[in-house]
Amino acid sequence: MSHNYARVVVVKYGGGAMPAGQASKIDPILAEIVTLREAGSAIVLVHGGGPEIDAALARRGVESARIDGLRVTDAATLETTEAVLCATVNKRIVRAALALGIQAVGISGQDGDMLVADRAAGLRGHDLGYVGRIVATDVRLLRSLFDGGFVPVVAPLAVALDKAHAYNVNADHAAAAIAAALRADVFVAITNVPRVFRDANDPASGIDRLTADEALLFAGSAACRSSMKPKVESAARAVRGGASAAFICLAKPNAIAAAIGGDATIIC
Repeated sequence: MSHNYARVVVVKYGGGAMPAGQASKIDPILAEIVTLREAGSAIVLVHGGGPEIDAALARRGVESARIDGLRVTDAATLETTEAVLCATVNKRIVRAALALGIQAVGISGQDGDMLVADRAAGLRGHDLGYVGRIVATDVRLLRSLFDGGFVPVVAPLAVALDKAHAYNVNADHAAAAIAAALRADVFVAITNVPRVFRDANDPASGIDRLTADEALLFAGSAACRSSMKPKVESAARAVRGGASAAFICLAKPNAIAAAIGGDATIIC
């Protein structure tokens, strides 16, 4: 890693939090990345795209199902997922970033063997299909892009061990693996809620801070709703793997700075 960076920041941008379609307004997260780059930070943006994948599958008449926040992925679902994430969503983010002066480069976890996966075990007897479990992470490509002054925009697909096909990997898991491998100073998971709640139906039950061990225990509990499970688990694993701190926060202007300042659930 070059030593010319003030800090390394990995941002996971949830599909449900991103502006839908060709939004006319400036994306506040991309606008903040401009500020972070100007301050000397190296940035990786890992994006989701669940709502757009759902819409594309519906147009094709392909049924979609999730188990504990993970999309069951047959061959048709994998084909659609790869097309939506690597082309439609990824390149739209790249164009929006370029328009703000960010030298963005769109890649997926398959490029440069960045994310290598094997088939994830089924949950409670369910076969998840082409859903991958990340077994190796190689961030040399990201470091090369940093040194060239680029901001990598990463679609969460991994390559199979035998390189025969892609695996769909949860975007939170992908971002956490990258944050751990880079030993990121900051890992921020941006979503559509302001923090993690002990009771999803009680807005007063927000959690301000957890240790990595506490986060893993909470992620495994019934209190952690299905869509939040991979976020909390991934934040904990990023910290355990080498990231300095992880934050789960709401998409809004200056979200990353606000999270670092305490307006988030912090895992450290």
